[in-house]
Amino acid sequence: MSNPRPIGVFDSGIGGLTVVKALGDLLPNEDIVYLGDTARVPYGPKSAETVQRYGLELAQMLMERNAKALVVACNTVSSVALPLLARKCSVPVIGVIEPGARAALQATRNRHIGVIGTRATIRSGAYEKTLHATDNKVRVSSRACPLLVPFIEEGLLNDEITDRVIGRYLEPLVCDGIDTLVLGCTHYPLLTGAIARVLGGKVTLVDSAHNCASAVHEMLDRQSLSAPSSNRGELHVALTDTADNFLNVARDALQLSFGEIELQSLP
Repeated sequence: MSNPRPIGVFDSGIGGLTVVKALGDLLPNEDIVYLGDTARVPYGPKSAETVQRYGLELAQMLMERNAKALVVACNTVSSVALPLLARKCSVPVIGVIEPGARAALQATRNRHIGVIGTRATIRSGAYEKTLHATDNKVRVSSRACPLLVPFIEEGLLNDEITDRVIGRYLEPLVCDGIDTLVLGCTHYPLLTGAIARVLGGKVTLVDSAHNCASAVHEMLDRQSLSAPSSNRGELHVALTDTADNFLNVARDALQLSFGEIELQSLP
């Protein structure tokens, strides 16, 4: 059995295109509709209740586009709204936290895992809860890195000041003895090269975008929702406000191809 309906992917802005890139590489037959809430980004400083409301609104918009599954390509929404979305939505819902946590547990050697993300993601403790649900003896060190998203959106992916800020954020985690670092924001894979430069190969990086795509692949197979093998997957991008320069940064860095951007009205 196969299902030609699209996968719906949403994020607070455009950072979730890293998940779209991973999905496209792994599932080239799947059509993808991406919805970025550029009108209300960033979600990180907002309350859990507000983030939950926004997440439900975006999920509803994608279900109205006949999505067969929803991918929450936002760590902030995944950290505070995933159980609510799973209850309210009539299609499977996958976030980025559980796949990233599972991959980190497989990668760590000394059972000391670091997590970086937005203030809201770190404040929620979602990664700690998910990691400890599988291994209650694993040690987790977390750090909010609020400056990284603005640097990424300015296109400062290979810049001395970005490297210095990354070093300032990560030094306490490295000194604390982590051997694995979860990139707990879907913007952060765009800084994989810079983070690897700072860490110097001493710490294994876990990319939540790549691991989320793998979880979607497994779910589609398990529930017989995969697109026909003859289908040539297409990407459609809709935003809730006009895009700034970061859309070009993401498109160039990820080598994504998509046509005209659609503007989606909010409720």
